[in-house]
Amino acid sequence: MDRTEFEEVVDEVIAELPEWVVDRIDNLHVVVEERPRPDQIQKHGNLLGLYEGVMLADRGDHYFGAMPDKITIYRQAHLRMRLSPVRLRKQIRKTVLHEIGHHLGMSDERLHEIGWG
Repeated sequence: MDRTEFEEVVDEVIAELPEWVVDRIDNLHVVVEERPRPDQIQKHGNLLGLYEGVMLADRGDHYFGAMPDKITIYRQAHLRMRLSPVRLRKQIRKTVLHEIGHHLGMSDERLHEIGWG
């Protein structure tokens, strides 16, 4: 899957988010990169995606003027899984939803419960 198609899949996932999710998203930027930086791999291990920011649940009354939270989806990590095109699209969707769940303040356990894990 080339970069353009990969980005289109990410965009489709975002466009299909349930209204309850869209209503809660605040100050968030989603990007696609080829691979994580070496320091990110050292800190987190192999990554399919990464959420960086202040989860909604942790924002206080003084949260304003902050740089946007960032979700990065790593294309090469997904391609290394060598999934069929259908399964690859499902995995990209799962990764995007998982990272958005972190933005919303969901734990890994909760994300697994709702199928975003």
